[in-house]
Amino acid sequence: MKVEGMHLAWVVVSKIDEAIKFYTEVVGLTLHEWHKEYGWAELSGPNGARLGLAQYNPKDEFKAGGNAVVTITVDDIELARQKFQQKNARLIGEVIEVPGHVKLQTFCDADGNTFQLCQQLD
Repeated sequence: MKVEGMHLAWVVVSKIDEAIKFYTEVVGLTLHEWHKEYGWAELSGPNGARLGLAQYNPKDEFKAGGNAVVTITVDDIELARQKFQQKNARLIGEVIEVPGHVKLQTFCDADGNTFQLCQQLD
């Protein structure tokens, strides 16, 4: 087996239409697929993996708001912070810098799923 890379990470959301709006209008991702009948959507930036959104289903074991942290790479984290603040998005704490490597800003969506913006420094 050969690992090719990360191509998809997904989270469960309580209201998929509101989540799509958040990830396109606030985060700036592009919607590629939206299968309303399955409660599934996929978004991405111009490069990298896709983010899958799954509509919460009480028959499934996965609950909205319980996920691993997914990072979304940006070219200017301070500008991203300003945009998120203007859109009243929930930022958690301040920018954390690993000198010479990355700057990170944690944020949450409406369901409490935790993500990080990441600016590569090297």
